[in-house]
Amino acid sequence: MTPSGGTAVPAQDHVFLVVLENHSFSQVIGSPSMPYLNSLASQHGLATNYFANVHPSIGNYFMLTVGAIETVDNTFTGIITDNNIVRVLTASGKSWKAYLESVPSQGYLGNDVSPYLKHHNPFAYLSDVVNSSAQAANLVPFSQLSADLASGKLPNFAYILPNAQDDAHDCPGGALICNDSDLLTAADTWLKNNIDPLINSPAFGNSVLIITWDESVLTDLANVGGQVATVLVGPRVKPGFRSTVQHQHQDTLRSILQALQVSNMPNAAATANSMGEFFQ
Repeated sequence: MTPSGGTAVPAQDHVFLVVLENHSFSQVIGSPSMPYLNSLASQHGLATNYFANVHPSIGNYFMLTVGAIETVDNTFTGIITDNNIVRVLTASGKSWKAYLESVPSQGYLGNDVSPYLKHHNPFAYLSDVVNSSAQAANLVPFSQLSADLASGKLPNFAYILPNAQDDAHDCPGGALICNDSDLLTAADTWLKNNIDPLINSPAFGNSVLIITWDESVLTDLANVGGQVATVLVGPRVKPGFRSTVQHQHQDTLRSILQALQVSNMPNAAATANSMGEFFQ
């Protein structure tokens, strides 16, 4: 766990979080297969000392939203009752949505329907969502993002999840075998096609986008979950900034909530470092 401290993140109107899958920092940064992500990293902010919390995936998704690992079982079927991002955002009068590529329907809480994977969507396990049809309605198909962007109805916090063929987890197009470069190229193309319009929209305004990876490769055990690439983009992010401060996913959770001026920090977020050094 990182110690409490760090410069506070300045207030933002919107925070967008994109989570990609299962690659190390060294596989991603400088990769010719990811020119778009690397362009964002070079022009905006890059965390050069950022580590996931655990292997496999699911615990990292919970750390990003609950501030606790909760489980290391990707087949987990329980309900999480801990304090979490939905609870504290709602209590603070802040809006949220999870934009989920390939989710079967709005409010879907069920199991995997490939290429949608439930354990990449931590909101589907939270008691605050499972037990509230109004909150569950914030789980929406990814296509809703462009509609909300166009209509000026973006939430304060947006969780953006590519499907498993677009997040570098599975082979693109449903292929059974592919090269790692194919995984990265597919993820980079998805980012360029879907995230670039968001960044360049007037609605992005006073906002910050965080792109991170759930975990590194399984053989990378540095700080348990391995080193991953994390990029921050926004008008108030220092151009070309490189942070050498050690961060983990609880720091991202703390920073999201600070940016939205929410003071209730769930679990490990309460003693985490903010990522304020990225901002002007």
